[in-house]
Amino acid sequence: MPFLTGHPLDGEGRCRLCRAGRFGFDAAFAYASYEGRLRDLIHLFKYGGVETLAGPLGRMLMLAYPRRQSFDLVVPMPMHWWRRWRRGFNQAQLLGAEVGRRAGVPVEKVVRRCRRTSSQAGLSRKQRRRNVEGAFAVQRPERVRGKRVLLVDDVLTTGSTAGACARALKEAGAAYVAVLALARADRRPLAEPDPLWSRKLAASQSGAAACA
Repeated sequence: MPFLTGHPLDGEGRCRLCRAGRFGFDAAFAYASYEGRLRDLIHLFKYGGVETLAGPLGRMLMLAYPRRQSFDLVVPMPMHWWRRWRRGFNQAQLLGAEVGRRAGVPVEKVVRRCRRTSSQAGLSRKQRRRNVEGAFAVQRPERVRGKRVLLVDDVLTTGSTAGACARALKEAGAAYVAVLALARADRRPLAEPDPLWSRKLAASQSGAAACA
């Protein structure tokens, strides 16, 4: 995804949040940006109950699958039982099943959401992190101990939810946790425009004013 920030990357290509250890996962991969037709498809799948979209969306996910890496387990992002009851299914579980089948990696539902959290929509990055703190628990630590885990979800926004789930997996003994998401939301602050773009815009406005 496009990367624009006022805080430069370090020598290893890490941003300020990664340097501070804010994320519990080791790597994250996504098929595309959370916008346009893909966003519409995800909404149909997630909120419209069109479960048959799991197949086509699963094929998209596999285009972002890190083929140079090996994994022992695919773990779908868990959903609280109440929310699953309301929706009727867990979209991450359907996507995880597609990834596991296509990649030939076992799918394990080893993490549960042990408390119901508020919706992450509309929350700041800090509020999102606090909202999901302690929300996940690994039911069978022996299944993840020493394993390389691929955590599958539909949308990666700030990484707070995926990070909290990854930390639970790490605390249970997972050796490595990567996240595979269908879409990555663009959370770049609008207050930090591209300097080059700003200069071009100023120049064009100046030229337009001169013509007037």
